[in-house]
Amino acid sequence: MISIQSERELIALALALLPAQVVLSEAEQEVAKGVSRHLDAALIGQARGLIGAGLDPLGDAFANVRPAFVRRDDGATYTPAPIISSMMAWASSEGNPCRVVDAGAGSGRFLLAAARKFCGAQLVGIEYDPVAALLLRANLTVSGLMGRSSIIVDDYRLADLPPIKGKTLFIGNPPYVRHHRIGEDAKVWFSQAAAKFGIRASKLAGLHIHFFVRTLQLAQPGDYGAFITSSEWIDVNYGSTLRQLLTGQLGGIALHVLNPAVMPFADATTTAAITCFQVGRRPERFRVRAVDSLEQLNGLSTGRLVPWAEVESAKRWSIIIRPGPAVPAGYIELGEICRVHRGSVTGDNFVWLSGEHTRDLPSEVLTPAVTKARDLLRAGDALVDEVNLRKVVNLPTDLEELHGTTRVAVKEFLQWAKKRGADQSYTARNRRAWWSVGFKAPAPIICTYMARRAPAFVRNLCEARHINIAHGLYPRESLSSQQLDKLASWLRNNVGVESGRTYAGGLTKFEPKEIERITIPDLDKIMSAGIDN
Repeated sequence: MISIQSERELIALALALLPAQVVLSEAEQEVAKGVSRHLDAALIGQARGLIGAGLDPLGDAFANVRPAFVRRDDGATYTPAPIISSMMAWASSEGNPCRVVDAGAGSGRFLLAAARKFCGAQLVGIEYDPVAALLLRANLTVSGLMGRSSIIVDDYRLADLPPIKGKTLFIGNPPYVRHHRIGEDAKVWFSQAAAKFGIRASKLAGLHIHFFVRTLQLAQPGDYGAFITSSEWIDVNYGSTLRQLLTGQLGGIALHVLNPAVMPFADATTTAAITCFQVGRRPERFRVRAVDSLEQLNGLSTGRLVPWAEVESAKRWSIIIRPGPAVPAGYIELGEICRVHRGSVTGDNFVWLSGEHTRDLPSEVLTPAVTKARDLLRAGDALVDEVNLRKVVNLPTDLEELHGTTRVAVKEFLQWAKKRGADQSYTARNRRAWWSVGFKAPAPIICTYMARRAPAFVRNLCEARHINIAHGLYPRESLSSQQLDKLASWLRNNVGVESGRTYAGGLTKFEPKEIERITIPDLDKIMSAGIDN
C-alpha cells in the first residue's frame, strides 16, 4: 500500500505517472487543475513498481481516501482479484475478443487483467468519475498499454462505440446505485430503451440494470460478456427487465450467485451475482450455481444446467439457484396460515407524517402508525400502546365525508401539501385520490423487513397501522390471541437473516413472499409447551 493522505495527493501521483504531453478529457483537466506533478521520487517509483507487479496501488489508495460510505452513493466498489481472475478465465474459454469494453472501469482492474489475457485486443475503459479515469489512465500508461487503449470519460448509457470487425467482450462491475438516486430523465431513457426490445422496465430498477440494457444497445450478435452486480434483481419485480433480457436477446449463459458470507468486497456486505451472456445466442440450457467461497468460483466453469422452460416459468430465480428443501413432516409454510402485506406507502413522509405542519388537523384524521423499524425494536415482544408512535394523516378518498371544522382544516392542509408537490409524487399520481394514503386493517403481528439483523416479529396489541417500513401478518383464518402470541414468539426465536437477501451496506431484506415461505411447525405443535424456545 502506498502512503497517500488525500484525494488531491492521489491526483498528483496519477499525473506524475503520465507523460507531460498527455491529452486529458475536459473532466480530467478540471479535477487536475492547479495540482502539482512534483512528488517524492520514491513514492512515484514505489507506485510504478507495484503497478508493474500487476497490483493496483492507485485503486487501493482511492478506496482509502474516498471512504466506502461516500463511494457507495456513486456505486463505486472495487473488485478483488479472485473474482476478476475467474471472470477472465470464463471469458477466455468463450474465445478471443478483438475488443474489451469495461463499463464503469474505475482504476482499470478488469482492463489490466484483460490486457494480459487477450494480447491483441483493443481496450476501452468507460468511466464517469474523472478522478477514477485519471487513475485508469495512469495504470494503463505505466503498464505500456495506452497504445491499444482508449478512455471515455462519460456516462456508460451515453457513450458510443465505433463499429469493429470481430467480437467485443463486455466485462466489469457496473455501479450499484439505487433508483432513489437516479434522475427522472435517466429513468425515462431506461424505459424507452427497454421498450425497443419489447420489454417493460420499472423505474425502481437500479443503475446496474440500466448497464445491461445499454450493453445490448451497443453490442452486435455474437458479442459476449460478464458483469458482477448486486444480486437482488434475481427475485424482485423490477429485476424482471434483466431476467427477460437474459431469456431473450441478451442470451443468458450462466448465473453464479455468491453467498453473503463470502464477503467478496472489502467495503460492502452484499450478495453478489456474476452474470454471463452472449448476445443473440442463447445456449440450450442456462447454467446456475450458488457459490459459498471465492475458491469455488473456479473460472465460472461449473454449475447446474437448467432447461429454459424451468427458468422462464420461475418468477424468482433464487428458487432455481438454491432449490429450497422440501417442507419437513409436521411443518408448513407460514403463508399457509398468514398473508403477508407490506405497509402503506405515503409517497412523501414529511407531508403525511405528523409534525408541526399537522398541528391544526383534528385527531380524527391522524392515525397512530408504525413509521420506523425502531418503533418495533423498542416495543420488544408486543406493541401495547400508541404513546410513542407518530401519526399519519389518514384521509378518505371522498372528502365530502368530512364535516364542519374538520373539512375546513383538511382543505387548508391539502392546499399546503399541494404547494409542496405532494400530489405529484409517483405514489400520489397512482392513487385513487392523491391525498388518501389508504391503510389496511391493523395487522395482529407486524415485522421489520430490512435491518442488519433478523426481523423482529411484534404482537400489535394496540391495533396500530403500519407504513412500508414494515410488513403485516394477517391470518387467513381466525386465530386466538394465545395462538398469535405463540406464533410471534416462535418466529422471533427461530427466524434468522439467512431467510432474506443481503444488500450493499449489510442490510438484510425480507420481501413479503420470503416471509410467507418461512417453514414453521404445525400450529398445534407451536401451541405445545416449549416449542417457541
